[in-house]
Amino acid sequence: MRTAAFLLALAASTAPALAADRPNILFIMSDDHAAHAISAYGSRVNVTPNIDRLAREGMRLDNVFVTNSICTPSRAAILTGQYSHVNGVPVFNRFDSSRQTVAKLLQAGGYHTGMIGKWHLGSDPAGFDEWEILPGQGDYFNPVLYTATGEKRYDGRYVTDVLTDLAIGFLEKRPAGKPFFLMWHHKAPHRNWEPDEAHRRQFENRWIPEPPTFWDTYATRTDALRENRQRVADDMTNNDLKRRPPAGLTGPALVKWLSERPAEVTIERSGAPLTLRGEALARWKYQRYMQDYLATIQSVDDGVGRVLDHLDRAGLARNTIVIYTSDQGFFLGDHGMYDKRFMYEESLRMPFLVRWPAGIEAGGTTRAMALNVDFAPTFLEAAGLPVPPDMQGRSLLPVLRGQTPADWRTSMYYRYYHDPGHHNTAAHYGVRTLTHKLIHYWKRDQWELFDLVNDPMEMSNLYGQPGHERVTADLKAELARLKKALGDRDQFSMELPPDGVDGPVSRLRGK
Repeated sequence: MRTAAFLLALAASTAPALAADRPNILFIMSDDHAAHAISAYGSRVNVTPNIDRLAREGMRLDNVFVTNSICTPSRAAILTGQYSHVNGVPVFNRFDSSRQTVAKLLQAGGYHTGMIGKWHLGSDPAGFDEWEILPGQGDYFNPVLYTATGEKRYDGRYVTDVLTDLAIGFLEKRPAGKPFFLMWHHKAPHRNWEPDEAHRRQFENRWIPEPPTFWDTYATRTDALRENRQRVADDMTNNDLKRRPPAGLTGPALVKWLSERPAEVTIERSGAPLTLRGEALARWKYQRYMQDYLATIQSVDDGVGRVLDHLDRAGLARNTIVIYTSDQGFFLGDHGMYDKRFMYEESLRMPFLVRWPAGIEAGGTTRAMALNVDFAPTFLEAAGLPVPPDMQGRSLLPVLRGQTPADWRTSMYYRYYHDPGHHNTAAHYGVRTLTHKLIHYWKRDQWELFDLVNDPMEMSNLYGQPGHERVTADLKAELARLKKALGDRDQFSMELPPDGVDGPVSRLRGK
């Protein structure tokens, strides 16, 4: 059904029966926040007390996965409830704002809707009564944000604090008598991980344990992994590492220096200069990366605490669904890497913590398999609104209430398209079940098979190994079934757009 027709039918069918006790929905999403950097998920590297409140007072979902692990496609999937090949956003291309979205449906169904923070979809937000967004990735310091009527620069401010203030302002000014839907999207902890001074100091001398797979040699894996350019040891730049440039360096020469990947670094230790190379340099780079990454997360955690406290003071906590998630996972030195894109667990897995005292028991966990295309149907069912038939996800409400349906999914389909693209990550698609994963790098015709029960860190590729013929055949059949069922029938050959789909407000509006 076309968007306009569906919205008219929705308004006509729901207007007489809108219930006063429909829940508010606060959707909090960070950018590149790995689940294993949240203490509720057992983090070894940090503690997130405010985000953990959602798990303690609500539910933690342990098997939530992204269908295409990069920022823009994931955001489009969350808004539409559709996979990339259906919603038209497989890479960093512009989202067609005339498409049906969960925001439009909730707005038509009587919700006051808002969008604050990182949008990164190239077109103006639609279906929101209020919006204030960062251009593209936005800046950590002195950020500029755009509204429908102009822009504002927040001089002397840190982006996480600004977005938190705006979220609280939305809650304070919301119209009485209407439930609200707020998408509050943080920039942090996106590269290049710039913390404010207070949080930087918390981590500057802290030693962060390396993950068990940090020194992965990629033995048995495909060329795709060996050829990637997102390795901590080899691919981090002077800018990533916050190195101070040589005195007097300006203009193009400074830009060039900042983008260089240093093969040696001299630091001061015990009052004397020490030059690091090889393994020692890789360890130092990991510490610099993680100290900054975790410091930006700590500022987000503080902001979440401020907003949860506001909900308590305003008497809104009981009937507000609060969700904390990320647009995808992230490598925290796992397999020696620092980005995402690959279908490996650290990149594929999304955190998903949800609290709703009026509707969900506290302290629950579930291993039911959920996807980012499920978020929109969940919001709609919680709001008492119909789910359009062209949404490919499925409402998570039964799962959240501890009543996982007998026919709930036991496998999921993933596809990454951006090839050639950033970090030289090869295009691939695959299937993940509760016990195994099969990945196909179709341009190379190379495969990887992992036994997730016996090899949860995905270190041993079993594809083509004797004794695994049956499971390989079964997974290939399931991959083909999912691909067909979801309507993904081609290789999606396309010319990729340049990096950074969002730009100045005039570009956002197509001028």
